[in-house]
Parts: sequence; C-alpha cells; structure tokens
Amino acid sequence: MSSLTHFDATGQAHMVDVGEKAETRRRATATGHITMQPETFALLDQGQAKKGDVLGVARLAAIQGTKHTALLIPLCHPLALTHVGVEFEKEAALHRVHIRVTTETVGRTGVEMEALSGAMAGLLTVYDMLKAVDRGMQIDGVRLLEKLGGKSGHWQAEERPAD
Repeated sequence: MSSLTHFDATGQAHMVDVGEKAETRRRATATGHITMQPETFALLDQGQAKKGDVLGVARLAAIQGTKHTALLIPLCHPLALTHVGVEFEKEAALHRVHIRVTTETVGRTGVEMEALSGAMAGLLTVYDMLKAVDRGMQIDGVRLLEKLGGKSGHWQAEERPAD
C-alpha cells in the first residue's frame, strides 16, 4: 500500500497539491444497496410511497451528492464533473434496491469520492422517503467498483459473492 498522501512530513492533515499533475479523463463507479421489509419494498415498487417517486428523488439526491463531495469530505478537491450517471435496480426477492453511480471529469484528481458520496446520498434519500413505514431499513455494500484515469490507471474491484 502506498503512503498516505493526506498527511505532511510532520503528520499534519493537508489537501494534496495536484497542481503539477496532468489533466486526464477520469471515471469512477460506486455501488451500494438498501434492504427493507417486504411491505416497504412493495410501496416503493408500486409507486405508493406517500412522499412520491422515491427513486426519482433519490436519483436527484445522488447527483447532488456527487456535486457536494468537497463540502462533506474535508480534504477532497472541488471538481468540475462532466457527467454523473445514476442507475437503480430493484431486487424483489430480497426486498432490496441497488444503486450504481458513475462520475466523470477531466482533471488532475480522481472522482472516486464523488461516486461514493453520490451512492450514499441516493441510498440515504430512499431511507428518508420510506422511514415512516420502516425505520429498520439497512444500507450495505457501499464500495468503489472501478476507477479509470490518472497516474494509477485502471483499477477494478474483485467480485464479491451476493449477500
């Protein structure tokens, strides 16, 4: 594992200087899921939630989450995102909704944190919109799936068995 770049020689936290790095096209994809009671899943699946279109609002929250990453994570650089994609997949058998967030930019630092922040914001919004009927929902599996670009190149997560 490489050295931790967010600490200076004296151990103090700092924002990494990316000024000398070349601008490259960068992309990252993150995922996660939320599991709920069967009755809650049915409300979401049938569009019967009292607060409205749960996944539509969660999609907007995920996009917003990517755009506000630097405000939430202290040492992240603010980035000009060139694209954000959000996909949901409903898994009825397990009463689960998966999210997949892909972020892109052309810049000097990666977009992994933006993809992860977007995934969490989307899942938290699903929770918020359905918590009145199911406070026991569980968010799991939030992780980076892939990143492309920059000096370190391409990285892809190893496949994990389904829960």
